[in-house]
This record gives sequence, C-alpha cells and structure tokens, in this order.
Amino acid sequence: MALEHALLVSLTELSGSGYELAQRFDKSIGFFWSATHQQIYRVLRRMEDSGWVVGETVPQDGRPDKKVFVVASAGEDELNRWIAAPTDPSALREELAVKIRGATSGDLQALKAEVRRHRSVHEERLEMYRLIEKRDFPSPGDLDGPALHQYLVLRGGIRVEEGYAQWCNEVLEKL
Repeated sequence: MALEHALLVSLTELSGSGYELAQRFDKSIGFFWSATHQQIYRVLRRMEDSGWVVGETVPQDGRPDKKVFVVASAGEDELNRWIAAPTDPSALREELAVKIRGATSGDLQALKAEVRRHRSVHEERLEMYRLIEKRDFPSPGDLDGPALHQYLVLRGGIRVEEGYAQWCNEVLEKL
C-alpha cells in the first residue's frame, strides 16, 4: 500500500488540511499505517499534481490560510482500482520472530526481556483499542457505512494485539 491510498481513504471519510490529516494519522490510521507529517505534506502535493485531490485555500483569522483537500474523480477512480486489486497476504516481516528462531545462538535472558517488552507494548495497545471501541462504538450492531468499516478495522487491530500478546506469553512459557 502506498501512503497515497491511506490518504485517499482518510479524505473520503472527511476532507481536511495536511495538518488535520497528520493528526488523523496520529490518532487512527497511524495504528496500522505510519507516516511523518512531512511525508503527508509531500504526498499531498504529488497527489494534487496527479489530479487525485483538489486543494482549496481557506482563509483563517489570525493564522495563515490553510489548504483543505478533497478527493477528485481521478482519486476516486484510483481508490476504486486499488481496493479491487489483490493484496499479498504473506507480507509479514517480524524481527522478533527471527530472533526467537535464533535463540540458541544468543542471550536467552536478554531475549526473554525483549519478548516481555513486546508483550507489554501489545497489551498497552490492546487496552487503548478496547477503550476506543467502548468510547466510539457502544452499539456495534447498529453500525453501517464508514462507521462499520472503521469498527471492523478496529476489531482487526484488537484481534491482532490479543493474538500477539498471547503468543508472547506462550513464548515466555516455553523458553
């Protein structure tokens, strides 16, 4: 996936400035697709040059004008093409798994500490996802459209974090 596609998805949900998009990435999309603020601004310019988005300058009182982006028809076409294209389900790169595979060649106590650290990070993220679920989706059975799609992605994140934390526990038990 290219950053362009993540930005197109975000802009189909709600138009926004580069700053607003960067904040959305920090709070939601960034959980599964990261980008720096500089990358977002650079890619938005490229997308505008390609005709995928249109930026409208909006004056602001006491602050510099901001440019608010919306998806153009060429961007909608690209997003539709990308959504229909197959993805590679085997594109998993997990450095910790390689370290565990090579455990006989390394410091086992240091590896266990690293697995505990990973478990902690995933448990914290899981807790955050569960709080978001409780706060933003109190009645998931009533969802449809974009809210349903956001909920389903959040549920995927919850499942991934649950599985990762459980895997770390299993590794620690067996090592």
